[in-house]
This record gives sequence, structure tokens and C-alpha cells, in this order.
Amino acid sequence: MHGFWLAFIPLFVAVDAVGVVPIFLGLTDGIDEAARRQLVADATLAAGAVGLGFIFLGDAVLQFLGVTVGDFQVAGGVVLLVLSIYDLLHPETPLRQSGARLGVVPLGVPLIVGPAVLTTLLTVARTHGYLVTLVAFVLNLAIVWAALRWAALVGRLLGDAGARAVAKVFALVLAAIGVTFIRRGLMAALANR
Repeated sequence: MHGFWLAFIPLFVAVDAVGVVPIFLGLTDGIDEAARRQLVADATLAAGAVGLGFIFLGDAVLQFLGVTVGDFQVAGGVVLLVLSIYDLLHPETPLRQSGARLGVVPLGVPLIVGPAVLTTLLTVARTHGYLVTLVAFVLNLAIVWAALRWAALVGRLLGDAGARAVAKVFALVLAAIGVTFIRRGLMAALANR
């Protein structure tokens, strides 16, 4: 049981289910409830598929491609930064209304399962084994699903004007997260030289 908690807690911190909720609300401002539910399912499934793939194939794929974790951080950061800038400049465009685009990227990957989670999955699998890592990851996905599934309640409490204000603030937060990923990736790349 001790090994489970040593796997679960770092993944819980890396996934940051609570931190994803405001970003989810910002990205889904103006999207109806049925579409939000579909987004939650799409994001959770995409995050799960990528995470499971990384648990079992991550080391081999990275070594084969010559890609480092720092490279993942930079790429994920660029995706987040571009999407958040687009959202700030064009809030009423089809990107904002299209749940199909938002569920997989950026919600599933890299917000729920980004460079921090991928790195943590690889490290935890090496340290505690595949089964413990798998159980800890699936439990974290269930927590994310629940947090996002009921995030709309918070949106209703805020109202339209409040939700729009939150959307703008969290588009800026999303941009900052993107910049952080880029910075960490560049620092990791420079440290490995």
C-alpha cells in the first residue's frame, strides 16, 4: 500500500485536477452542457490513452526517436501558448465552439496529461512497477473526470459575465503555463548539453 501512495501522490500533483477546472471553464465558455460532457469524456479518454501508452512504451519510443522530456515540455508549451493567444484574440471563433478540437488538445493533452505527467509516469513505472503505476494513474483520471464533469456548476454560479471574465483570466493563465513548459523544457535541454 505504501508503494501505491508513493505512485499516486506525485501523479496527483502532476495531473493537478483542481488546476485544470478553471482552464476548462475558460475554454468551454459558451459551449452547451451536452458538448461539455462530451469534452470531459474526450479529454479523459485522450489523456488515458496517451498516459497508458507512455507507461508501457514511453522509454522505448523516446530513446528510438532521440526525444527528451525537455523536448516534450517545449512542444506542449508551444501548443498551450498558441491556443491561449488565439482564444484571447478571437474568443467567438469556431475554435472556441468546437468541442471536438478542445477535448483532445489542449484538455486531454497537454493539460491533463502533459510533460509533467508523462515524466512522472515514466519515473513511477521504473520505481514502483507497471501495476501500481497503472492503478494510480487510472484513479487520478477518475478524479479529473469528476472534477471536470461538475465544473459547469461553478460556471452557472458565476453567471455569463463572470464566466467571460474567468475565461479571459484563465486564457492568460494558460499562456503562462505554456511559457512555463517552454522555459522548463529549454532549461532541461541546456542542462543535458
